[in-house]
Amino acid sequence: MSLVTLLPFIVLIGAMFLMTRSAKKKQQQAADMRDQMQPGSGVRTIGGMYATVKEVNDDTVLLDAGPGVELLFAKNAIATVLTDDEYNRIVHGIEHDLKSEADLVPDDASSLTGTDEPADASDDKAVDLGKKDAAEEPADAAEAKAEDEPKKTDGDAEAK
Repeated sequence: MSLVTLLPFIVLIGAMFLMTRSAKKKQQQAADMRDQMQPGSGVRTIGGMYATVKEVNDDTVLLDAGPGVELLFAKNAIATVLTDDEYNRIVHGIEHDLKSEADLVPDDASSLTGTDEPADASDDKAVDLGKKDAAEEPADAAEAKAEDEPKKTDGDAEAK
């Protein structure tokens, strides 16, 4: 056999080797992450449940999911171990104050304009947008509009 006929097989075997190598690396990282779990750390299971680690055994983890709720999970069922800030933000809604007060966006635009009164308070009259209802039109204007329109008749009446 020549090298040209063996080349596709060599490339295919090389691609399979690289794919399995990256998958093994990801599995090893996940196993290391699970081995570093300790009581008190927050975790997310593969089912999407957030809990706190209460006890770590060889193959199992005892999780505290709430007051009086303890669940026993396999170590493989732990998807990620969360940092304390991330766990508190997700579960308890506690934001860690990383930004200063100056970076906050105000609720209204009054602080951006420099005036303390809202913009609506100075304008008491309604804004005319050019569209009028039929009820607001004066009677003379309605009659004039009716006179401008052509009268509809039967086409046969004019033909006779």
